[in-house]
Amino acid sequence: MSFGKTAYYKTLFAVLCGLFFFLKAHTQTRHGVNDTIVVPAIVYNGDTMSYKELSPVYIYLELTKAQRKALKEWTRLRNAVYVTYPYAKRAGVVFNDIQAHLNNIPDKQKRKEYIKSREKDLRKEFTKPLTDLSVYQGKVLMKLITRETGNTCYNIIHEYKGNFSAGFWQSVAWIFGSSLKQTYDAQNEDAEIEGFVQEVKRLYGI
Repeated sequence: MSFGKTAYYKTLFAVLCGLFFFLKAHTQTRHGVNDTIVVPAIVYNGDTMSYKELSPVYIYLELTKAQRKALKEWTRLRNAVYVTYPYAKRAGVVFNDIQAHLNNIPDKQKRKEYIKSREKDLRKEFTKPLTDLSVYQGKVLMKLITRETGNTCYNIIHEYKGNFSAGFWQSVAWIFGSSLKQTYDAQNEDAEIEGFVQEVKRLYGI
């Protein structure tokens, strides 16, 4: 390599080194000698350490046979309340209105005529939707009607249709594993149903 080329490369190398040190010095002047990256920190036992929050990871254990059964029953009951409570609410309004009118009708024949006229309206309003209910949903509905009226379905039928009709429909309910004489205990036996009712009322303002 000739002297000229050697001097040229040495000069070029010196320029590059000078440029490198210039840029380094310039960076240190702008940002400081001890550049740092700001990260979240936490003090643990007197030491300050960086930390990072990770996204939560959910781990679900496989349900046991008993737990799956309980979940299925819970879901079934909840769905039944959601389906039937609007009917029970409406029925409660109607039956309470009928009772209020009957309190002002002392004549026995006129009472029968009034009940018959209201029965026709009830059949028109409720027959189709109620026939679409399952037997299980029907049981829940009777519970909720008792809740809304303060009377069992047996007492309601007995009051408006007489002892024979009440006894007949009680026998039909018994065949399907139910009873028209079901009571409603919101604090104990029917606390779970009551919880679902309150849920429906909050969501839909019923």
